[in-house]
Amino acid sequence: MSKIGSETNPLRVAIVGAGPAGFYTAERLLKEKNVHTTVDMYDRLPTPFGLVRNGVAPDHQKIKSVTKVFDRLAQKPQFRFFGNVELGTDITVEDLRNHYHQIVYTVGAQTDRNLDIPGIDLKNSHPATEFVAWYNGHPDFRDYEFDLSQERVAVIGIGNVAVDVARILCRTREELMETDIADYALEQLCNSNVKEVIMLGRRGPAQAAFTPTEAKELGEMVGADAYVLPEEAALDPLSEASLADADRATTRNVEIIQELSARGLTGKPKSLTIRFLVSPTELIGNEAGEVTAMRMVKNELYQTDNGTMRPRETEQFEEVPIGLVFRSIGYRGVPISGIPFHERWGVILNEKGRVLDSESKEPVLGEYTAGWIKRGPSGVIGTNKPDAVETAECMLADLAEGKTLSPAHPDLEAAANLVQSRKPTYFSYDDWLKLDELELAAGENAGRPRVKFTKVDEMLKALGKI
Repeated sequence: MSKIGSETNPLRVAIVGAGPAGFYTAERLLKEKNVHTTVDMYDRLPTPFGLVRNGVAPDHQKIKSVTKVFDRLAQKPQFRFFGNVELGTDITVEDLRNHYHQIVYTVGAQTDRNLDIPGIDLKNSHPATEFVAWYNGHPDFRDYEFDLSQERVAVIGIGNVAVDVARILCRTREELMETDIADYALEQLCNSNVKEVIMLGRRGPAQAAFTPTEAKELGEMVGADAYVLPEEAALDPLSEASLADADRATTRNVEIIQELSARGLTGKPKSLTIRFLVSPTELIGNEAGEVTAMRMVKNELYQTDNGTMRPRETEQFEEVPIGLVFRSIGYRGVPISGIPFHERWGVILNEKGRVLDSESKEPVLGEYTAGWIKRGPSGVIGTNKPDAVETAECMLADLAEGKTLSPAHPDLEAAANLVQSRKPTYFSYDDWLKLDELELAAGENAGRPRVKFTKVDEMLKALGKI
């Protein structure tokens, strides 16, 4: 048989996960002129694009335009999409090893990190990940319930996801109508009783994890004032000194935070108070097991031996009434059966994208990873591109050295027949394009960018698959 990567014997690659990391990996592989590659991308949902569809805030339509790049890639003849096919249920890792020379896991970080404080499991206390998936119309979360009759909401965390949650809670109907937020979420949010949102950061303004773009948006909401307590907007001496070596994003964040502090409240219907140097220590509940208040401790910053700013508790506490809580302190990966996993870090065990054996720490032949499940939940969508390229470069280097799997059934039709036999209702990319047209048409009729299908059965029915 001819060399793997030749025209008559193309490199066969399976990518599990149809988010940005998966598409960027495919893009780099298909750009390699000296290697003929075919890519099959699998996702357990019928729809591609991962967090771009189900995680990016619906009022960030410009960010979602990255899917145009992915769309052009997906329509190349060397690329196939198998949606509505779940690894571990419809197909196995062993199936992939029998059909592909290389496998890439780009499944993202699917759960949240828990906050270990008393009362965190009370009613009306939720991971922000669930709320984000709910308002974005993720089929797994569309039937979740959040008590939006509460007037006061706490968002624990101060990264971009926390900012997204706070902002969505504060948006007006008119603002939300300009988004592709799920239709049921649109109605519930527009009829919510939320009046005040409090966002909590355990460190100071100079350590805020959100981007200046996200911070600036908070001061531009039509129906809500964003406010920072003057004493918490002021920098402590350590943070002040750190600005001398800080990047532009950090200094801009501080500027925006201090501008919000100086602006104060202007009388808009809702308010968002951004707190710094505070940590929740307990959620307090009533006899029905519902959150009624949050106990917080005031922090101070200290510098570690390696120069990192860390918070430590003081003896100052406060208690604030709260009816609904979202925790947003980071995402975490979920293990894939049979794939080495670093439990403490919440990622697939790997080096530069090469999956490593748990015992020998040597590369597992033909298996790779990219994106959040590779490096942890850091960066923005664009951060996945260099991460994916690093993985793809390792794949190409291993191919050049003959380090690939030797699948029993590497031909294109074998994989397609496998999927057809295991999951006849799979979605091809053409199926997705038809669904996309229906969503856009429904959006046009409603005066919105799109109206999403949020149930898998509805997607299948719309295309005549059931």
